[in-house]
Amino acid sequence: MNTIKLAPLLLIFAEVARKKSFTGAAKKLASSKSAVSQQIKRLEDALDMQLLARNTRGVVLTAQGETLFSRSELLAEQLANAVSDIKQVKSQPSGKFKVSVPPFFERNIIVPALQQLCLEFPLIEPELVVTGRWQDLIENELDAAIFGGHLKDSNYKAQLVGKVKDVFCASANYIQRHGQPESLDDLLQHKYIGSTWQRGVLNLVNTDNNSEVELLLPHSALTNNLPTLTEMAVADMGIVLLPEFVAKGEIRRGNLVPLLPSYHGRPWRFQFIHRYQSTKPVYVDRFYQLVKHYFSIEIT
Repeated sequence: MNTIKLAPLLLIFAEVARKKSFTGAAKKLASSKSAVSQQIKRLEDALDMQLLARNTRGVVLTAQGETLFSRSELLAEQLANAVSDIKQVKSQPSGKFKVSVPPFFERNIIVPALQQLCLEFPLIEPELVVTGRWQDLIENELDAAIFGGHLKDSNYKAQLVGKVKDVFCASANYIQRHGQPESLDDLLQHKYIGSTWQRGVLNLVNTDNNSEVELLLPHSALTNNLPTLTEMAVADMGIVLLPEFVAKGEIRRGNLVPLLPSYHGRPWRFQFIHRYQSTKPVYVDRFYQLVKHYFSIEIT
């Protein structure tokens, strides 16, 4: 007996048995009453048993028909569930999701955002590239990137994550040894650790009167890497200007102390870069929302 050929007949039989009507089953199956009746006859011939009996009220199941119906109904439900699961998988985004982010973003912003994203889209496979350098999306096969500072001209789309200001800080040991600066002029007597983005003439904002100030501050050490800049400050090497969300974390951990609270660097932007010209995939848009959410928590 070819059970594969019987499968569609069993599904038709289950519908007739469920409706207790050839007419009702035919309507549900978008078929004719005679076609449904012929399929039931084929099934009964193949099994060599009567499954249905007609009376004045419609269709009645025989004892064999009752037994087969309980099994056939389960088959129909399993098939419906399989189709539903396939449709759900098809509609669920899947595959690699590659993102470039700057250092220090991953700890309290990107990782929590990715964790939530994977809960909502479990078939997504995140790949995280941590770098302070600009990464071309197409060249590096990136779906998106978080980038701080001035964005180069490109055809990519940019959405604002938030603005960041740099603040002065140093280790408690450094301050104990060299004294605490009380004014911008006092900084000239201290060791200043410069970065490639904050050296030479510093553009500062005076929060007391909301004015802008320029300060030429020579550096005693220099780095092009934000984690290294932070470690140098923690190692008592001098005063630094750190992005506020980085400084706050180190201050909470007792590694650094804030200095000159009336002054901070001119705010600069972190942007979410993607290459989708029209509507973004839903998981990309959701990731942007999550990054923006955790960023706002971190800087407040």
